[in-house]
Amino acid sequence: MAHSSYLDASALAKRYIPEHGSVQVDAILDSVPANRIYLLNIGTGEVMSILVRKRNARVLSTAEFAQAAASFDAEIVGAKDITKVSVTSRLVTASFSLIVAHAINSTDAIMLQSALAIARKLRAAGDDLVVVASDRRLLRAARAEGLDRFNPETQGQAALAPFLGP
Repeated sequence: MAHSSYLDASALAKRYIPEHGSVQVDAILDSVPANRIYLLNIGTGEVMSILVRKRNARVLSTAEFAQAAASFDAEIVGAKDITKVSVTSRLVTASFSLIVAHAINSTDAIMLQSALAIARKLRAAGDDLVVVASDRRLLRAARAEGLDRFNPETQGQAALAPFLGP
């Protein structure tokens, strides 16, 4: 079965900030075709915010920040084939039940709600979706909702391998 990947900002930022889990996120973005990558559109803003916080905390130098921001813009923001899921009023309202059920924040609930809809469509086509995140609360909610999930901070290449297949 083919897998698509839905990355939240906590995971995607690892592509641009060397930290625990970066190797796994690199493997996903280097192996999964761009048309099988999903992101919440406001998640791109969250990644930029993470980059700025890391620069301000001096985790990234000014030059490293500039390189990371340019790479992020070229690889993700400007990518035509990566699906950036829009946050609509309908999606926000539909996510409320997930906030109540799983005590997750609104952005995570919106991502999870959209992931559930995408997963249904993919399964109908014989494909599957894996939620990639470092946010444990989001991952617990995804598990409770029956979605595959991968945490690049706690799971290694062996756990990732099944999601990188055809």
